[in-house]
Amino acid sequence: MERSISYQNQPQKINTKKKNSFFQEIRKNHLLYLLTLPGILLIFVFAYLPIFGIVIAFQDFRPIEGVFGSPFVGFENFRFFFESTEIFRVIFNTVFLNLMFIFSTMVVSVSIAIIFSEINSKKFKVFTQTIVTLPYFLSWTVVAMIVSIFLPYQGGMVNQILNMFGVESITFYNEAKYWPFFLIVTKIWHAAGFGSIVYLATISGINPEIYESASMDGANRWKKIWHITLPMLKPTIILLMILAMGGIFYGDFGMIYAIVGPNALLYPTTDVIDTYVYRALMELGNISMSSAVGVFQSFVGFILVLTVNQITRKYSPDSALY
Repeated sequence: MERSISYQNQPQKINTKKKNSFFQEIRKNHLLYLLTLPGILLIFVFAYLPIFGIVIAFQDFRPIEGVFGSPFVGFENFRFFFESTEIFRVIFNTVFLNLMFIFSTMVVSVSIAIIFSEINSKKFKVFTQTIVTLPYFLSWTVVAMIVSIFLPYQGGMVNQILNMFGVESITFYNEAKYWPFFLIVTKIWHAAGFGSIVYLATISGINPEIYESASMDGANRWKKIWHITLPMLKPTIILLMILAMGGIFYGDFGMIYAIVGPNALLYPTTDVIDTYVYRALMELGNISMSSAVGVFQSFVGFILVLTVNQITRKYSPDSALY
């Protein structure tokens, strides 16, 4: 009987120790935790409190009656999207474009970071890094105006170049097949420079003695990049890729709508889930249906993050999120 009592009391002692260690940690580093408080509150207010809005996806939401007064309709709102004849097109476009954005931007960002790490002149490095990073701070509206300078049928810079080589002008705004390439190039130009900052910070943290040892062994610059820099960047690349997978079902609405606009001729290759839902919301005015699609996107993104993280844990445990 005494053994059973001592055995039952053991978890309570462990829990008490955990509680004590938790409060000791808070007491010891209370200033550091106080510094993180604004960030924690920001995440809680803008990331966790809105989760309650998921309930709208399962309601026939009426603004006058509010969340608590609107009737529940179950999964009825999801039928709007899954019974659409365009569902396969918009899902394919969303996934395809996002995959191209993720991998192309990642490759270019890593390349830019490696190039910057190899530049010795500080003034030249600061100047070029500023130029490469600057496009990220331009709004998509401004980017759309820049794109409109290059692509018009008459007077567009691309068509002028084509005419110089004897190629007839192309009506790009009527031809959907060219636009995945234009969107990918625009995304790289806009985001790759800013994305290189993370990789450059990782490269800066590599011990210089490793490169010195490689030089003493006769390794040239390319071998040091291939055998030292890229392997050291591997955990960062995988981590950012895992995080990016969470948004793979979210089309870049700001980019695509600003550049393409309501041009039905380009929908076959540029219409993504977000632009499709936006048009449906403008036409039908049904908030519940758009909320249902948002829940679907979040759920798929959550599953993808878990799946990719599990695969990463199997082949590269040090690079996984958890």
